[in-house]
Amino acid sequence: MTTPVNPAGAVNPAENAVGRPTPVTNATQLQKPSGMAVHKYRGYEAVDIADRTWPDNRITVAPRWLSTDLRDGNQALIDPMSPARKREMFDLLVRMGYKEIEVGFPSSGETDFAFVRSIIEEGAIPEDVTISVLTQAREELIERTVESLVGARRATVHLYNATAPTFRRVVFRGSKEQVKQIAVDGTRLVMEYAEKILGPETIFGYQYSPEIFTDTELDFALEVCEAVCDVWQPEEGREIILNLPATVERSTPSTHADRFEWMSRNLSRREFVCLSVHPHNDRGTAVAAAELAIMAGADRIEGCLFGQGERTGNVDLVTLGMNLFSQGVDPQIDFSQIDEIRRTSEYCNQMEIHPRHPYAGDLVYTAFSGSHQDAIKKGFDAMEKDAAAQGKTVDEIEWAVPYLPIDPKDVGRSYEAVIRVNSQSGKGGIAYVLKNDHKLDLPRRMQIEFSRIIQAKTDAEGGEVTPTQIWSTFQDEYLPNAENAWGRIQLRSGQTTTDTDGTDTLTVEATVDGADTVLTGSGNGPISAFFEALQAIGIDARLLDYTEHTMSEGASAQAASYIECAIDGKVLWGIGIDANTTRASLKAVVSAVNRASR
Repeated sequence: MTTPVNPAGAVNPAENAVGRPTPVTNATQLQKPSGMAVHKYRGYEAVDIADRTWPDNRITVAPRWLSTDLRDGNQALIDPMSPARKREMFDLLVRMGYKEIEVGFPSSGETDFAFVRSIIEEGAIPEDVTISVLTQAREELIERTVESLVGARRATVHLYNATAPTFRRVVFRGSKEQVKQIAVDGTRLVMEYAEKILGPETIFGYQYSPEIFTDTELDFALEVCEAVCDVWQPEEGREIILNLPATVERSTPSTHADRFEWMSRNLSRREFVCLSVHPHNDRGTAVAAAELAIMAGADRIEGCLFGQGERTGNVDLVTLGMNLFSQGVDPQIDFSQIDEIRRTSEYCNQMEIHPRHPYAGDLVYTAFSGSHQDAIKKGFDAMEKDAAAQGKTVDEIEWAVPYLPIDPKDVGRSYEAVIRVNSQSGKGGIAYVLKNDHKLDLPRRMQIEFSRIIQAKTDAEGGEVTPTQIWSTFQDEYLPNAENAWGRIQLRSGQTTTDTDGTDTLTVEATVDGADTVLTGSGNGPISAFFEALQAIGIDARLLDYTEHTMSEGASAQAASYIECAIDGKVLWGIGIDANTTRASLKAVVSAVNRASR
């Protein structure tokens, strides 16, 4: 028996991404070595948890949130926020509902110290909001940090020191015991200065971070956290926040979750610990890492609006919150005015939000593709029918529109931007614009006819066609009026009488080829009678399809009539709009006849 040889010449078949053999059927499919210096890097270490539980968990309630826009986010700006921009950001976070906000690094300089003092002294902090301030584990910095909190109602000091091997060896040149002692001594100093400086009006809390947790040996991270807890003595009514930061994102989100489940299982006073996750986005998976960490036991997420932060950014609080919302879980943060949130963030950070940013970007609820537009239009139509069948409004039934994971209206967006028409667009998008903006529900074949007209326009001119341009083109093609009176016939008035045998006789006053004319005809209805009347001026027209609908409710509602005609060998649609359905039908015939002679 011959051993199969793969196209690259190796006896063994290629292996897939997790090391299992995979068949190779075409040599052109094989990836070639990149030539990049991959030898300089090593992979992440897996966590040995044979009975991990987090994959079976679901997030059914919102975690605690901490915004670090004013600290971690601010320190990553090319132009750090001015006091006015800081206050604007703080007020926004409060309005949105964040109850824990890291407001600065007061020992780093006068600007941060003054800002913390200003929001305390000006009464800007609601009673149910806890502010947090960051400090390194040096005594003079701890003292200055605690001083910034005098008079605060609820405040947390957040102390950190680096625990990862590279930092121990390269930056601090210290042993594990020395690094652990820094954390222990820092914790003790925070407690001493809080006792000395802060009054009884302040509900005081403490947070500790073994920085670069993602690179720290798990057993050592646990040892340091336990030593810190030994000093703080967490108990009922006296929690400690242990933040395990992905200072640099190092692994897949699944391994990040494993590390959190391991820590959550092994902390000795777990019931008194708020386990906090602080992801960065170096690998582009911060959102997934945060969600999986919550599934693995974390209680709180620290991040910034729209992912602002060092390098590739902190985890994105907007995306995380809206992900919950899209699954029917209340994020307990108000994102209903997403554009205001985005504009404020852009002003404060002096950085633009990407148009493709999840939930908030200019284009995220927009479809250019014809097939997408058609599916969206059908989705909206189905929602209206389902709601009517249940005797409810669209807002009262489950959202189910293709390509739109949430209702744009729920975040303050209008439907106007959902469909954008360009050379890729089809009939669905154009029909949506006309229905949404002008209440015209075009029959399918008329949609096809008009979409070809728009397609020719986009092919000739390039770029995007706006809803205003679509409407202008539609009017010019189908709706002649006093300002745009094209075509052979301009209808002025008409009158119908019905004989006892059911025959309708129609008399129409019109301008035909510039001359005032009276047309008469008979038939089994006004449209049939009008076709007979048109034969007197040499127009051979035959009805192929007819449909109509009201455009609004009430006695003064207008009707739209759509007529497909065969006219002198051409098949064309016409439309008429009028409060009287008969006049609307006659106008639709005139629309088609005039188009035939253009």
